[in-house]
Amino acid sequence: MAADKQAFVYAIIAVLLWSTVATAFKITLQYMTPLQMVTAASTVSFVILALVCFIQKKTSELILELRKMPLYYLLMGLINPLIYYLVLFQAYKLLPASEAQPLNYTWAIALSIMAALFLKQSIRRRDWIACALGYFGVLVIATRGNVLALSFSDPWGVTLALISTFLWAGYWILNTRRNADSVVSLVLSFGLALPILIVASFIWSDWSAIPWQGWAAVSYVGLFEMGITFLFWLKAMKTATNTALISNLIFISPFISLLLLSVVIGETIYPSTLVGLMLIIFGLLVQRIHFRRKLKP
Repeated sequence: MAADKQAFVYAIIAVLLWSTVATAFKITLQYMTPLQMVTAASTVSFVILALVCFIQKKTSELILELRKMPLYYLLMGLINPLIYYLVLFQAYKLLPASEAQPLNYTWAIALSIMAALFLKQSIRRRDWIACALGYFGVLVIATRGNVLALSFSDPWGVTLALISTFLWAGYWILNTRRNADSVVSLVLSFGLALPILIVASFIWSDWSAIPWQGWAAVSYVGLFEMGITFLFWLKAMKTATNTALISNLIFISPFISLLLLSVVIGETIYPSTLVGLMLIIFGLLVQRIHFRRKLKP
């Protein structure tokens, strides 16, 4: 019981922190380009995670993994953080965060599809139901409720938001190929992507005119979107005696996030966004339901 209470505290901290990042994204994008944002946030995250790795005495494991699979971790770094966050931040730049954030929650549905394609896993009936509900929710959000007219608020922004879900799902599928420590994997992925990001950002952007507000906002993103929040969530998963009770808390996050977007930056929350988000969440919950067959007498 004590372990579950502790796990609940860790999980709530993670959920509350993740609930703030959509607001932080929009604030940061007022001062930085998506490329600058990925570069700066990844740098902050890399420093924090590398420090955690050092404190946990995983440095030797870090070096061993890099020697064994340098190209694998370079590929992982190209996907996350480089391509994934570039695509995601561009989607947030084009769309209201209140629309981009719910669309990003369909990554679990994308994971089911990609697992069937690349891992040869079967798609269950409830996965198909989740897909139908989730992507209908996407349609409701993207058209702002005008589903029959198929008039999208920003077709390119919606496309990028959905592409980001498949990139994230692909990253975790590739992670299944290597049973390495999660923090070690992230440090290597971010570390190998950083030189590319830094060079690209100095070629294609200007760092001289960014005010302190931009640096503060991007540091927050690096800390709490890519960095320590992930560690809180991992700690909650490892501490809990029943991970299902903890993992379902993540569904609170998008609703808190919408509230913060409305209060902090004054975004209009359309009724269609709430309806679409509830369809997506319901689809994700359907995926988690374990139906029991009745035994014949």
